[in-house]
Amino acid sequence: QLQLVESGGGVVQPGGSLRLSCAVSGVTLDYYAIGWFRQAPGKEREGVSCISSSGVSTNNADSLKGRFTISRDNAKNTVYLQMNSLKPEDTGVYYCAARRTGHYSNYCQLYGMAYWGKGTLVTVSS
Repeated sequence: QLQLVESGGGVVQPGGSLRLSCAVSGVTLDYYAIGWFRQAPGKEREGVSCISSSGVSTNNADSLKGRFTISRDNAKNTVYLQMNSLKPEDTGVYYCAARRTGHYSNYCQLYGMAYWGKGTLVTVSS
């Protein structure tokens, strides 16, 4: 049974950085694309970034303008989201999600995820 557990959230001042981790268990990670999504208070969930099972392809929301970077360590079964230059509008619950795409696939899209973690809260406030 695939499980995803997010960690690394917290309170940070505007302009600061955080690194979120998504630990995946129950499967071999290199068969799955992993995505990060977020939901701000009172808003719908939106896609942030995804990375293919090969690690070669990534897909980031245009609104982020390069502030966030996704990466993965298949040996550790963990995917990371490095968030820099954080803004108050980045506040929300961040979720990681998975979709089986095949061994070392380059497929990555911010939809169609089948498995979800419970989320970690990020608060950007002075």
